[in-house]
Amino acid sequence: MFFKPKLARLPDEELMHEIRQGREAAFTELYARYSTSLLRYFTRMLWNNRALAEDLLHDLFLKIIHNPQQFDTNRKFSTWAYSVAHNMCKNEYRKKQNQRLDGIEVKQSRDLDRELDLFSAHDKLAMLLETLEEEDKTIFLLRYEEELSIGQISQIVFMPEGTVKSRLFYLRKQLAIELNEYKVVLKEKTV
Repeated sequence: MFFKPKLARLPDEELMHEIRQGREAAFTELYARYSTSLLRYFTRMLWNNRALAEDLLHDLFLKIIHNPQQFDTNRKFSTWAYSVAHNMCKNEYRKKQNQRLDGIEVKQSRDLDRELDLFSAHDKLAMLLETLEEEDKTIFLLRYEEELSIGQISQIVFMPEGTVKSRLFYLRKQLAIELNEYKVVLKEKTV
């Protein structure tokens, strides 16, 4: 019979406590839980620049291991980590004015004659995302790419939940109008 290692059963916040105590295995467990999704987030937010995304992921985990006391114990770890990642992206935006984001999942009607339009719809959506304000783009990506809850997004961008919901509603409406020719449906996530 196989048992899950003790650290694998601990919640993220407890792992941070263990990291503060100098337990390297806790850091390894936390890295295993979050490195893939955070790398995906950085990549999407940073113009699909994989090398830059990997650098920022590395920097984020260096901050965690060297300064675990910066973790706000009153917050959920995942929300805190995405907040730090969000701020790191904002710093990159300041360094670079040319922004490029690709790859938001788009649902298209099953009309066989329109299957080839999916590629064009992705391109157009990427172009439209480039025209959005940084905050709107972030909210949209956190919801539809990272599949975070409204509450988590609210904490990451320091905005009331109602404002996040309202912005998402108007973003979906605006993007649906722009993508109308492709018969694209931007579905609300139930996460």
